[in-house]
Amino acid sequence: MKKIIVALSLILLYTSGFAQSYKKTDYGASAQINSMDIEVQFYGPSIVRVVKTPVGESVEKESLSVIKSPEKVSFTTKELGDELLLSNKSVQVVLNLKSGKVSFKNTKGEILLNEKEGGATFTDFDDAGVKTYSVNQSFVLEQDESIYGLGVLQNGKMSQRNQEVHMVQNNTWDFVTFFQSVKGYGLFWDNYSPTNFKDVPGETSFRSDVGDCIDYYFMYGGDADGVIAEMRNLTGEVPMFPLWTYGFWQSKERYKSQQETVGVVKKYRELGVPLDGVIQDWQYWGSNYLWNAMEFLNDEFPNPQAMVNEIHDLNAHMIISIWSSFGPATKQYRELEKIGALYSFNTWPESGLTAWPPNMDYPSGVRVYDAFNPQARDIYWKYMNEGLFKLGIDGWWMDSTEPD
Repeated sequence: MKKIIVALSLILLYTSGFAQSYKKTDYGASAQINSMDIEVQFYGPSIVRVVKTPVGESVEKESLSVIKSPEKVSFTTKELGDELLLSNKSVQVVLNLKSGKVSFKNTKGEILLNEKEGGATFTDFDDAGVKTYSVNQSFVLEQDESIYGLGVLQNGKMSQRNQEVHMVQNNTWDFVTFFQSVKGYGLFWDNYSPTNFKDVPGETSFRSDVGDCIDYYFMYGGDADGVIAEMRNLTGEVPMFPLWTYGFWQSKERYKSQQETVGVVKKYRELGVPLDGVIQDWQYWGSNYLWNAMEFLNDEFPNPQAMVNEIHDLNAHMIISIWSSFGPATKQYRELEKIGALYSFNTWPESGLTAWPPNMDYPSGVRVYDAFNPQARDIYWKYMNEGLFKLGIDGWWMDSTEPD
């Protein structure tokens, strides 16, 4: 009986020791907890990255958003029972070595954000024949804590609490998987697949359809300006637009001729109403088979260079619509097709005819190009430069980047 008790004690001691083991790294710490590999990395004094994967499934991820590399910062580690405390001069991170829960505190030890206990999940997912996961991470916010962000939403809300949002880019909703809190922190969920943001009593979560890992960044700025500064530090600084872009712009569904576009600017000048720019939207290229040709092939625009010059002479600027797709009669389509840089899914416009509703007896054949292909991007710019930029066009109205 004593032998059995001793053996059980050794097993429990070994299990407990294994569950609470961790490895200190150059940037933080890593541990295996509940069939999950968890790594906490200081990306800077005020930015913490948390990465989770199923045990043994290492991921070499190159972010499409984050340009910052982790910097070595001075930090300390301290075990407090089942918890590992990582501290630097700006934030404290607590990793529960038993449950895997991560918490974030300020230097006074006050809670800023908690993960929810058991809130990290991986669900098997077949991504077009590739075995991967749907990933979810849940957090617990204070009941009266306001958060702002998630992109450009048409829901009339300031604080984005108490709702569920399906985050897929569309015509009027532009999503960013980021929010910041009145408590002075921000959270960036680094995943680009269709994602659900959900906030209900006791739980705030991001769930993405496809992901090899849970990957998010916590940043502490103290206030809104500080959080934005840390987000810029993480993902890159955004230059200010030219001063003229902050004035009044005139746009409509489209202007159908060179005469109409210039005439609008002339009318504003005649009325003495300030105007800084005019937007030329779609179909200046002609038919849908010439979709996004990046040339003025429409007969109603006989001299585009004269049009741009006249708008500039009226002390105004011009932005023009460009798309991520091309019609089958365009030069771009033919060149991109040769290098296999056109996607095969259906996109807008569906019909080659301009009448509504679409007449599918005459499919448009329009296809989206592969913007991840460097050679394809060079082709895209070549035609945009030759057909539009050299005319003196001042900016780009990048339409259907979702794409439709």
